[in-house]
Order: sequence, then structure tokens, then C-alpha cells
Amino acid sequence: MKASKLQAAVEAILFASGEPIELERIAEALEIEPELCEQVLYNLSAQLDERNSGITVLKLGNKYQLSSRIEYAEVIRDVLELRKNTPLSQAAFEVLAVIAYNQPVTKSFVEQVRGVDCSGVISTLCQKKLIEEKGRLDLPGRPLIYGTTPDFLRCFSISSLDELPAIPESDKDEAEATEETEVVTENE
Repeated sequence: MKASKLQAAVEAILFASGEPIELERIAEALEIEPELCEQVLYNLSAQLDERNSGITVLKLGNKYQLSSRIEYAEVIRDVLELRKNTPLSQAAFEVLAVIAYNQPVTKSFVEQVRGVDCSGVISTLCQKKLIEEKGRLDLPGRPLIYGTTPDFLRCFSISSLDELPAIPESDKDEAEATEETEVVTENE
């Protein structure tokens, strides 16, 4: 199949899917190697960028999806009369951060880190499809474990969790300094 036909086929697959689809699955459907498929996806993305298209190719881990560009979100909402999502609360952002940086985690781990009950917040984040149940731990009570979803990556415009910002060192240094002060005070 010619390169232009491959690119058109990939675009059609992504458009028809509407959901993120794995690179290997696209390559298998087109009977090409994953490396070639990734190059075709890169070329499609570059072509859409070059012509200032209203859509873009998102890479979400090892999955790809067509999406409208963020700068057109308001006009799309207006035309489709979509209800604007309510913003996340500070508590929701905190729980999301704990899960994103430490996943997979249990609800009790999140609660231990935050020091408060997180049942409602976790439920809300699951409803918004930013986190999901990833299984159960092999411990008494078999607690659920949670992790982030492809929607989380899409909402924060990142391809993988590796793109999350580093946790600031100043917080760690401050905590260590506090511990050292306490030790010195106890010894005096």
C-alpha cells in the first residue's frame, strides 16, 4: 500500500474509533510493522499541524486518537450545547496527584497520605473517568487498587506518566530540615 493510502487508512481508523487505539492494533489491521505505523502516525500529525487543522493526533501512552484542538473547545461546546464540566476541587487534585505519582494505590493509602476520608473524591474521579479500578491487592479484605486512565492523560495533555512534573525538592528539604530541628531539640 502506498504511503498516502496508509496515512489515509490510519486517519480513517482513528476517526472511526473515536477512542484511543493501540499502535499494535492499527499496525496489525494494516498488515505493517509497528515502527512503520508509528512513522505514518507521526506524518499524519505533522500534516495536520502544517495545515492548521482543527484536529490533531494525540499520543496517549502506546495508544493514539484523533481529537479536536483545545483552542476550539468553546465553539465546539456552543455548537453541540455541551455542559461545561465542573472544575475539580482542591481535594480532587490532591487525590489525583497521590494516585498519579504512586499508582497503583489503595484508597487507604490515599487517605493515609491526605489524612482524611477520600471515598467521595475517589468516587467522583472514577465517574469522571480520570481514575479507575486496576484490580485488588492479595491482602486480607482484598482492597481495590486505583490508577489513572487514558482520559487522565488526555485531560492533562500528556502522552505518558513520565511527563508529569517532578515533585519539588524544596518540600523534601523542608521536611528533612524540620526533622533535623526536632532531633537537635530533643538532644538538648
